[in-house]
Amino acid sequence: MFIYAQDGILIYVLVYVDDLILIGNNNSFVQHVVNSLGATFSLKELSDLHYFLGVKVIPVQQGLFLSQNRYIHDLFSRLNMASAKTIHTSMSVSAKLLLHDGSAGCDATEYRRTIGSLQYLSLTHPNLGFAVNRLAQFMHKPSVTHWQHVKCLLRYIKQTIHFGLLLRRQSNPVLRGFSDADWGGDLDDRKSTTAYIIFLGDNPIS
Repeated sequence: MFIYAQDGILIYVLVYVDDLILIGNNNSFVQHVVNSLGATFSLKELSDLHYFLGVKVIPVQQGLFLSQNRYIHDLFSRLNMASAKTIHTSMSVSAKLLLHDGSAGCDATEYRRTIGSLQYLSLTHPNLGFAVNRLAQFMHKPSVTHWQHVKCLLRYIKQTIHFGLLLRRQSNPVLRGFSDADWGGDLDDRKSTTAYIIFLGDNPIS
């Protein structure tokens, strides 16, 4: 992604392989950028943005709502968890996850594949951030216990399947950041866990 800003004009350009999303606050300048790219590259201009890399973009009165509803359905179908019961928390607050917890190993390939899918889902579900990253710490040698916690997280996701990210229209947004840390909280090696969130106005962007 790169950003162009000059004289009150903002253009956001997101690039993935040969797909582009152009977002700006000046339609004529956005069209100028499209024309300039088209003069150099073979370019096909599509309609307004609706779906991109598993993310559905829904225009609403306040701005844009980003949803990965279909992506979640596909994930549950692949894992045969479409009929799983829902729960209201992403991870037990009393859970003490250890690298060597005494339980048998699980299918490491499936574990890593699922965690990778959940990391991408965090794009529109920042509420999953801590649990996903905690479970990702065991990808090199996951156990049955770790897999059970992944399935609990999936059941929470089913409960919150209609959650998404609302990007609001705002004038003169301010960039703000917040951070926190769990000092020495890892029970295996006493490493610390640090978390942060960056807002542009009221919109979480990182």
